[in-house]
Parts: sequence; structure tokens; C-alpha cells
Amino acid sequence: MRMSPNTQAILLLAAPLLVGKSAGSETILSPREYKLLARRLRELGREPADLLGSDAANLMEGLQPVVAGDRLRRLLDRGFQLSQAMERWASRAIWVLSRADEGYPKRLKARCKEDAPAVLYGCGDDELLDAGGLAIVGSRDVDEENLRFTRQIAGLAAEAGRAIVSGGARGVDQAAMGAALQAGGRVIGVLADSLERAALNRENREYLMDGRLRLISPFDPFAGFNVGNAMQRNKYIYALADAALVVKSDFQKGGTWQGAQEQLEKYRFVPVYVGGDPSKGLQALRRMGGRPWPNPVDSAGLDLLFSDQVAPIESLASGEELPLFVSEGASTSPHEKESKEEPLNGTGPVAETVRVDNAEALFSKVREILQRIDHPMTDLEIAEDLGVSLLQVRKWLKRMTAEGSLQKTKRPVRYLGAQTESDLFTSSEGSP
Repeated sequence: MRMSPNTQAILLLAAPLLVGKSAGSETILSPREYKLLARRLRELGREPADLLGSDAANLMEGLQPVVAGDRLRRLLDRGFQLSQAMERWASRAIWVLSRADEGYPKRLKARCKEDAPAVLYGCGDDELLDAGGLAIVGSRDVDEENLRFTRQIAGLAAEAGRAIVSGGARGVDQAAMGAALQAGGRVIGVLADSLERAALNRENREYLMDGRLRLISPFDPFAGFNVGNAMQRNKYIYALADAALVVKSDFQKGGTWQGAQEQLEKYRFVPVYVGGDPSKGLQALRRMGGRPWPNPVDSAGLDLLFSDQVAPIESLASGEELPLFVSEGASTSPHEKESKEEPLNGTGPVAETVRVDNAEALFSKVREILQRIDHPMTDLEIAEDLGVSLLQVRKWLKRMTAEGSLQKTKRPVRYLGAQTESDLFTSSEGSP
């Protein structure tokens, strides 16, 4: 196994180097400690490999405020343990990349910055790691309907030439990865544990050998399952993708929820779509800004998710509705029925008209529902009642109050159907 001096140094400092049931007795640098060490090395104009050179003793003095020199020496003295681990990895066709290596995924560096894993272990050709694609994530325990939905989307992505990025866990992850591979697609699996076992799996070997499967992990290939590791790797799945779909999530618990919440509220690496199961967890993710899954029916429709033709929710103009795709068997206007006689390739006047017609049909239905509100409601209450994002509801409410089909008061802000009598809306403040 060819390995750069920088990668060797980083492994000695921050990798457990598991070669049996347990690691050595020395406590390796935590991700936070290594981040501080790497930052200090940059300030000194040095790199990790310099800790293996003739001037290592002087360099350790300069690193003393971050990590004690005695601890660094003990970690760097694990050369024999590293050679054993390297031999084991090589026999299983597992490679290692560090942030100092040219082949390290650019997406992880650009998006995660200092929080990108110091080391990545992997199996399969690493050139796919910057290919992007659709991240599909979801709960481990799902029903057959959600699994069927997952396989359909993964197959559509394969048809569109888009890679699937997922976590390899039981349930949605494995269904998405398996369906994409069976359909001839490409898959990146970001594993939280047991990379070695996955690399030796007979079914995986076939796809690894033909170049359509890449398995990677920021954790030692021999490491077992750990809840903290599973939570930590979630952001890497999103960082390697162009867009993400959450098929199912529990409410305020579990790795899927935590990963999606992080993306929507903190990282915002990619647009996050929410679809499949209409559960409480998914409804809550929509209120955080998750986008309703537009149900593309062909590869051209799926491609729109990765293009500028689907505007980000944040940039939609006031009163403009979310672009929708035509679902199979659904039709809300005579024009839509006629448009199905022509191929919907996601571009051109026919496709544009279909999306506009669907948006207007949806708004018309929403208007009909909201005009029947017979008691004052907040925008959040309306969003929860409709099961859509708060941002989308606010756009609808603004449009309806502007056209006079909905009444609104200030202090407190409440909404009521325009045809409903209420003392609330006959106060001296009036409605805007």
C-alpha cells in the first residue's frame, strides 16, 4: 500500500489502528484535538510529516500549547502497529486518504472545511467521490410502501446517470443503494462501521470490481457500531451529494432526524427534499425548510432537481408557488390532459405550462380550504394543519390577504376566512 508521509503521520496521531479486538493503550487525538494541532502546524508553516523528520523534537516544542510533547512521542512510536494495520487493509483492498492527499474528496474539504475527516478509509475506485449525486436517507425500520418508494427513486436516479449517496444502514439506505446498483447505477456508501466486513461481502465485491460501488468511512475499517460515529458521519453523506431526499424520519430522535436537522438549520450543503411517508417527523422537517418531494416521473424530471430550473425556496418571489411535477395518473386541468400526449422532458413551453398549471391548481385548492377557516389561526397552526412548510404557508397567506380572499389582523397576527363573521376583524385596527 502506497501511503504519503503526511498520511502516515496523521494515522499515527489520530487513528486507533485496530488489528484485533481492541486498540493500543495510548489515547489518540480526538477530532477536535487534531483540528487544533493541524491549525497550529499551518501557523508554523509545517505539515504532519515533519513530525517524523529529524527536526521533530523542536517542532514538538512549538506544538506544546496544543498537545503535550510526551503524548505526541508515544503516538508517533506506534510504527509497528501501523505496519500491521496497513498489511491488513491492503489484503482487503482498502485504501487510505488523508486531508493532505491530492485524491481526498474536494467536496468534503470545501463544505466541511476543518471538520472534514482527517482520514478516509475506502474500497473501490476513489474517483467517484467527487461525482455528486442524490443522497437518499431514512429510518432503519420502514414499511414496504416506503421501501418501494425508495427503490423507485433510486432506479430513476440510475436511469438519469446520477449516483446515489447513502449510509449503508438497514432499511432505506440499503434499499436505495441496492436498487441503484441493480439498475446499473453508481453508489457511494458512507459507512459508520464495519468497512472491512462490507468490503469482503461477496455481493459488494462484484460492484466494487466493476467500478460502480465506492465504500468509504471516516472510522477504522475494523470498528464496530457506535451511535456517536453514526451521527457524526451523517453530514458527510450530504456533503458528497448535490441534493438530498429524506424518505422517512422519526420525530426529534434518531440519526436521520439529527442529520436532516443539521442540514436544514446549520450546514445547508444541499437542498433537502422531504417525501415518502407523511409522518410527524417529515412534517416537522418541512417546517424547518425541507422541500416537498416533487415526484418526478422520468429521468428528465429528476434532472431538474440538479439544475437552476428549480428555484431554491428562499429565492422564490412573493406569491410564487413551488414548482411541481406531474404525478402519474394525476390531472387537474384540461390542459394537463392534453400535455400528456407530448413527451415531458422537463424543458420547453409544454413542461413550463404543466408546472404552472399544477402550481395554480394547488393554490386554488389551498385557497378553497383556507377560506373555510371559521376561527382565528396563526400561520404556524395553518402550516401544521396542512402538513407543509411554514415558509410555503406564509407565501400563500401573503398572496391571499393581498387579493382579499383571507382576513388578517395584527397584534396578534391571526387569519380567518374572508366570508366569516368575527369580532376579531372588526376592531379599530382593521385588516391590511
